[in-house]
Amino acid sequence: MQQITDLQQLFINDVPLMDVRAPIEFIKGAFPFATNHPLMDDAERQQVGTCYKQHGQPAAIALGHKLVSGKTKAERIEAWHQFALRNPHGVLYCFRGGLRSKISQEWLHSNTGIDYPRVTGGYKAMRQYLLDTTHQALQKHSFIVIGGLTGSGKTEFITQLKNSLDLEGHANHRGSSFGKRVHGQPSQIDFENRLAIDILKKQFLGIEQFVLEDEGHSIGRCSLPQELHVKMQHYPMVWLEDTLENRAQRILKTYVIEQRQDYIANYGQDLGFQQYSNNLVASLQNIQKRLGHERYLKLSHSMNIALDIEKNCGATDLHLHWIEPMLIDYFDPMYTHQRQQKAARIRVSGNEAEIAQYLMHYNRPL
Repeated sequence: MQQITDLQQLFINDVPLMDVRAPIEFIKGAFPFATNHPLMDDAERQQVGTCYKQHGQPAAIALGHKLVSGKTKAERIEAWHQFALRNPHGVLYCFRGGLRSKISQEWLHSNTGIDYPRVTGGYKAMRQYLLDTTHQALQKHSFIVIGGLTGSGKTEFITQLKNSLDLEGHANHRGSSFGKRVHGQPSQIDFENRLAIDILKKQFLGIEQFVLEDEGHSIGRCSLPQELHVKMQHYPMVWLEDTLENRAQRILKTYVIEQRQDYIANYGQDLGFQQYSNNLVASLQNIQKRLGHERYLKLSHSMNIALDIEKNCGATDLHLHWIEPMLIDYFDPMYTHQRQQKAARIRVSGNEAEIAQYLMHYNRPL
């Protein structure tokens, strides 16, 4: 029966992955392009695990075969069969590449004739490979960080660069207190895996110098790998600048117009608008203490008026009445203070064209 040992090619080529672990294991952490088709469900796995601890492996294997038999067994084999037909170049894996993946592989072959490859070492080996990828990249490659005031367009700028690592994209979060997205965030493990695969693919293309957006320790509920976070405090920086008017318009576009469109596309017109409104109000409430009571009440009042007008006639310009004061009185002083602390690391500041020109030279091969 076929076994796969080249983990690099699995991730670089986005090979379809059939994960035969239990659903609870899959939810905690998996890989892009992985689909969960378990050999055992959560309850069956728990029973077999208990049996293993109390009576040993032979008894646990016997119980597993008893629990996954008859119609249940046929349904699971058919799910694997359909996955294999849809993804003839895919592979399967379990946690350690051991008994569960071996059984799944053998049952699939004996019932369908398909010899579907399994990954040697399974999830554990794949996960460790990605952790090592990130660690080694941080040791041997160079990085530069892009900073700037809120709304200066850092994210849009960085996603245009071939050698950037889009941390917010991998975390599915816009990085600020207003950054929550409709579809939520990946698990911490999934976030780390996505980042490592991005690094791996760029390394494969020969990229050795990476650009990152300046981030805190966490992006929403996803935490940066500790080693990366520590090193980011010392990487050289560039500072992207833009006018207050442009920044306010960018915030309006991102957090109001596009956010509303995303919620409506996901939930429908009425419920979507309500969910979008609730999210905007909750985001402001989350920074109430830092804003101060009086400032919060003013911004909240302006936001509610803007949402009422937007709901009734679709106009969004009134949102600028809370966006601009929030930038001037809250975000700008905070980021200006951070810039002062990081001044020694800032190599250049300027608009998009000036920063792009600098990076063009900075990212020439060493």
